[in-house]
Amino acid sequence: MKRIKKYSVSFFLCLIAGFSGFLAANDTIIIKAVGTWGYFTNYQKHEGPFWNQRIAEVSDGQIIGEIKPHTELGLQGYEIMRLVKKGVFDFAFGLPGYVVPESEIFEGADLSSLVQKIDVQKQVANAYFPTLERAFAQKYNAKLMLLYPFPSQMLWCKQQVSNIEDLKGKRIRVFLTTLGDFVEGVGAIPVSVPYNDVPDALEKGIVDCVITGTMSAYTSKLYKVASYGFTLRVGWGLAFGAMNMNKWNLLNSEQKALLENEITALKESMWQETAKEDAIALACLSAGPCSIGEVGNMVLIEPSKSDLIVRNKIAKDVILPRWAERCGPECAANWNRTVGKILDLRAEAKAR
Repeated sequence: MKRIKKYSVSFFLCLIAGFSGFLAANDTIIIKAVGTWGYFTNYQKHEGPFWNQRIAEVSDGQIIGEIKPHTELGLQGYEIMRLVKKGVFDFAFGLPGYVVPESEIFEGADLSSLVQKIDVQKQVANAYFPTLERAFAQKYNAKLMLLYPFPSQMLWCKQQVSNIEDLKGKRIRVFLTTLGDFVEGVGAIPVSVPYNDVPDALEKGIVDCVITGTMSAYTSKLYKVASYGFTLRVGWGLAFGAMNMNKWNLLNSEQKALLENEITALKESMWQETAKEDAIALACLSAGPCSIGEVGNMVLIEPSKSDLIVRNKIAKDVILPRWAERCGPECAANWNRTVGKILDLRAEAKAR
C-alpha cells in the first residue's frame, strides 16, 4: 500500500508539473500580422520591426509578433480585414480604401484635397478616430489601434501643369473613389491603374498624370517618364492598424497597457517620419540635394492662392456632397461634428 501511495503522489506531482508547464507555455501570445507594401519605408522602418522585433523585446517574450507585408503574401489588400475578422490574421495594417466596400464611413478621415498640412491631417485623424473605432468594431470585430499617414499624394505629369485649370481633360491615375471625385471635379478623367503599372501607363500615354505619394513617386523613378509635379496635396494615404477583438481579449491588463503604449509610440514615430520623408522625396524628385539617391530634376509647381480657391470650390461642390450621398445623412452629420469643425467645412448631399 505504501508503494502504491508513493507512486500515486509521484504521478500526481508530475501531472501538476506538466500542467504548470503547459500553462507557462501558453502565457506567450503570438500575434500573426500582415503589413502594407514591403518596398515602402512604412513597412521597412516601422510595421515590420515593430512586430518582428520590438514587441517581443519590450514584453520579455510574453507577446511575440510575426508579420509579413501583403505584397509578399500575394494579397491585394481588400481581403485583409475580412481575414482579420475570421482570425486568419490577428492584426493588420492597411488603407481605408481597402475597407470602403463595407462602409463609406471609412473614407471620412482622408477625403481628397481637403488638407494641405500634415499637422492638420493629424488633427483630422484624431477627431475621426472614435468614429472609425466604432466602425471597425461593428464591421470587423476589430479594435482600431492607430491611424498613420503615408507621404502626401500629389500629381505627377508628362506635360507641364502650371495651375489646377491645366488638369482639365487629362487622364489621371487614381486609386480611391474620393480621388476620382477630385479628378472629375477639375474636369479630368479618372483612370484606375495598379501602382506597379504606373510608370508604364505614363510612358505609353495611357494616362497623362498619376496620383501617388511623394516617396513612391521617387522610388518608382517616375521622374524618368514624367517631368512635372503639381504639389497640390490631394490626399495623405492615411492608413490604419487594427487587431482582432478576440485576440485582444486574450491579453491580460498589463499586456494590453504595454501594447497600447508601444503602439502610441509607433504612431508618433510614423507621423514624424512621414513629415521628413515628404520633404526628402520632394527634394530628390526636383533639384536636390538628395541624401538617398540620384536627383530626379523634375519641375515642381506649387499651387497658387487661386488654385486653392478652385480646390475649395471643388471640395464644397463635388467631393463633400458626393461622399455625403454615399455615406448617408447620419454619417455626414457625424463628420460635420468632428472633422468638419476642424476644417470649417460641411458635408451635405445635394438636393435632388
